[in-house]
Amino acid sequence: MNDSTVSHDLQFIDERGIEWSKVRRTRCQFYQRFHYAYPGPIQNLKQRLMVIPADRYGAQRLCSHSISVNPLADSTRQQIDSFGNRILELEVAQADESISFEVLMVVESENQSHPKLALSPASIRQLLKPTPLTKPNTEIKNITRQLQRETGNVYELAQDISDWVYQIMHYESAVTTVSTTAAEALALRRGLCQDYAHLMLSICRQAGLPARYVSGHLLGEGGSHAWVEVLLPNEGGFSAFAFDPTNNRHPDLTYITVAVGRDYRDVSPTSGTFTAPYSGHLTCSKRAGLTLIEYHNGDILQIQRLQ
Repeated sequence: MNDSTVSHDLQFIDERGIEWSKVRRTRCQFYQRFHYAYPGPIQNLKQRLMVIPADRYGAQRLCSHSISVNPLADSTRQQIDSFGNRILELEVAQADESISFEVLMVVESENQSHPKLALSPASIRQLLKPTPLTKPNTEIKNITRQLQRETGNVYELAQDISDWVYQIMHYESAVTTVSTTAAEALALRRGLCQDYAHLMLSICRQAGLPARYVSGHLLGEGGSHAWVEVLLPNEGGFSAFAFDPTNNRHPDLTYITVAVGRDYRDVSPTSGTFTAPYSGHLTCSKRAGLTLIEYHNGDILQIQRLQ
């Protein structure tokens, strides 16, 4: 990493006391650890990680990042997918009973309403098609028609869809998995952030609104988070309008985007294969927070590095 490297033992600014309407720029530090435990040795591990953002995403900039692997990886590769996401691919020939990945990154964001995007017609069509996780059933189609009758403005329709999902769903863990479809989540009326996002995506696409799944972080939350971007025409192109149906709010400087795609499967933080007669157990931990806040009047609040 470069000279902006900081320790993951750094203290953070308390985001709860910030007047966000007056903030122009923020800097956040993230430390994440992914640890796989196995009953015995494994071989031929091929791991895929989507945990580090692109260098730039709208007004968000990746300042620095590093990743360490224990035991050491035999090979590492990085690529950018069709959505602009950064993908890390690692191979480990053999590990005894565990393997861990530690990620440290620093991200800066500026206050910008809606990122403008240069997307091809083919890209837009891709974001209008249902995926296996967002395929609408009869109930979703009926809900879409009802919401469409209530407004003709595309932004208001997107907002109505987000509001409806927030109102109909109840946040509850251990009732769904990352393979739960939007229709299944709606039948349960319960789920996690990815279920809220999949349901909103399903309705948006059925209504003719191109929309994509966003994975990232919300400051103050322990795990990763998911929300939705609806892509609406703007001056010959498209702008991304972000909605968080889980929390009934619009993502702001307290949100950090890691990856975007059609649904969760496009942006899964961790995935991979290995050779062994048993499965492994994954545990994750994260420490994240603000280290700098710059206000519109030029004032800067900054946490210094620990010695």
